[in-house]
Amino acid sequence: MAAMMRDVTDVTSPPESPPAPDLKDPGLYFNRETSWMEFNDRVLQLAEDPDVPLLERLKFLAIVSSNLDEFFMVRVAGLHDQIDAGIEKPLQDGRTPSQTLDALRKVVREHNERQSRCLLHELRPALAEHGIRIVGYDEVEGRQRRDLDERFRRQIFPVLTPLAVGLGRPFPYISNLSLSLGVIVRDPISELETFARVKVPKEMLPRFVATGDGRTFVTLEELIAENLDVLFPGMEILDHAVFRVTRDADFTVSDEADDLLQAVEEELRARRFGETVRVEISAGMSPAIREQITRALEVEPEDVFEVDGLLDLKDLWAIVGLQGFSDLRDAPWSPVTQPLLQPDEDAQPDVLGAMRKRDILLHHPYDSFASSVERFVDQAVNDPDVLAIKQTVYRTSDDSPLVPALIRATERGKQAVCLVEVKARFDERANITWGRALEEAGVHVVYGLPSLKTHAKCILVVRREGDGVRHYLHVGTGNYNAKTARLYTDFGLLTCDEQLGNDVADMFNFLTGFARPRGYRKVLVAPAHMRQGIIAEIDKTIAAHRDGRGGRIRLKMNSLVDKECIRALYRASQAGVEVEINVRGICCLKPGVPGVSENIRVISVVGRFLEHSRIFSFDRGDEALIYIGSADLMPRNLDTRVELLTPIRDESLRAELTDTLDRCFADNMNCWDLDSDCNWTRRTPGDAEPRNVQRELMAAHAALAAEASAASAEDS
Repeated sequence: MAAMMRDVTDVTSPPESPPAPDLKDPGLYFNRETSWMEFNDRVLQLAEDPDVPLLERLKFLAIVSSNLDEFFMVRVAGLHDQIDAGIEKPLQDGRTPSQTLDALRKVVREHNERQSRCLLHELRPALAEHGIRIVGYDEVEGRQRRDLDERFRRQIFPVLTPLAVGLGRPFPYISNLSLSLGVIVRDPISELETFARVKVPKEMLPRFVATGDGRTFVTLEELIAENLDVLFPGMEILDHAVFRVTRDADFTVSDEADDLLQAVEEELRARRFGETVRVEISAGMSPAIREQITRALEVEPEDVFEVDGLLDLKDLWAIVGLQGFSDLRDAPWSPVTQPLLQPDEDAQPDVLGAMRKRDILLHHPYDSFASSVERFVDQAVNDPDVLAIKQTVYRTSDDSPLVPALIRATERGKQAVCLVEVKARFDERANITWGRALEEAGVHVVYGLPSLKTHAKCILVVRREGDGVRHYLHVGTGNYNAKTARLYTDFGLLTCDEQLGNDVADMFNFLTGFARPRGYRKVLVAPAHMRQGIIAEIDKTIAAHRDGRGGRIRLKMNSLVDKECIRALYRASQAGVEVEINVRGICCLKPGVPGVSENIRVISVVGRFLEHSRIFSFDRGDEALIYIGSADLMPRNLDTRVELLTPIRDESLRAELTDTLDRCFADNMNCWDLDSDCNWTRRTPGDAEPRNVQRELMAAHAALAAEASAASAEDS
């Protein structure tokens, strides 16, 4: 009987559940570096898109090249460093640095071919039809050729310095990102052949030399090449070709640096001599010239990239910037004044007064940066009751009025404090210059902490009111840069909220003094609390969903890399929570994996403006929590940067952010969907209504500003 019972039990027992997926499995993560290449591919697709205006396509081609330069100088250089150090520890997706580098080289070569093909066979012929011609020297005849030769003799020849290589003449130093001509010359008497390098001085002279009507261009390097006999008189020019060098331009500053400013300046000097990580050569370069260059630069054959056509396409910005040709560009957009900041007739906006009434959400470039953020600081400088102004500066523009405003504030007896981040990559020199100018004017300047970059975007104004003070605060997702505020999409919050103001005041004291805040009231600050705070909100949303209150997570950011945050999102998906992610660039999370991420959808919007804003939205039944701020979910943001996320407490402002998210996820013109195989597929409207989030927001903001202006006119 017992045996029979055991048999029955064995038959009727339920099957064992499959083991839970291991969320640490490398197969659940995309490679960070190849994911970035996929982002640059999306930009390249816009350059290849015949529906994009012609000069905008040229702009995207220039952006692809500029992006790739920085990628090689930092990320590819980092892979080389790991390989040289013998570090072959698998990366997040399981690939080693060597395997990752091999994969990148293959993709870069494919992208180079597409760029060259797009420019040579599509954009240049199309531009010529509209009167903009980039031609070869041999296509210019008669007077125009004589004018070019005369310009060479008067303007270009005096700047050139041919450097021959030979006995007692070592191979010259080739600076980072410089364009050069490699030349083989022969002495007809001694028959000695010599290699020489001629730098193309495009930092001082236009890369595209205009002739004739000013809309026909010959490249500077070709004009030099056609006049090499002037540079090497009495010699025979046997061969020449163009090449370009990319060097490791990243650096780190010791945590124990006594003088941060001096340490950064020393690293900047060393940057010029970084290891070579890429050599670009013109297609058809002879073996003799190629051998000279690769041997002297000690570069592996795999790091030499042959380009069919123009090298360094970021110089195409000069053509993009030609005056006129409005029919070849996107329709112009002028940012509008935020309706709540609309001034009375002939008056300046009263930003401080508007902030006292309610919180204000800014969305650039749809809302004007000048009539909001710049006006906020200007009004604070001129207000006799303002006691102090504190600001962070990560990247700013040469023409920004914000930093000079701090100088004026000091001159008027206010306490002005500026935290200038001198380690902001490729803006180090500019920030050092700003910092010294501020110091000389009496502004309290803090250069940050050696071990951390201060990436938070905030301005704190302290104003005397009654028998106390009130904090006026701006927290943003983007830099205080007037130029990028017209090109990048970013949010900013203007608020007098007491708790938020106290939090940011504590953060400034932490950065300028010697303190370690135990915690913050409302904001999330990295590196101390942000990762834990985000994961806690994910966990709360999971709990709400399990309790039947519903739950949804929606995120918008530049990059998603952090493994702990990705695991938390996987857990949310496994619990049935709907997760929607809009990531512009890198995404290491795999959506749509059975048992792991079926409930996660990932999109990317890449369009006219650079999507730069960060939104972290958590819906839990009747509770809605939304943060905006400076951080992406990347280890560098969460561990080695000072970042700031602020909650949006006003319900109407949360509705505006939700509306932006809705429009992003509905976009079917500049939106790509990501699948579990790392394929990004661009959406098309098909039979549906075309949706373009950026165009929709331009129209919506223009309409709201017009309504506010009309209402103000009626009141007056």
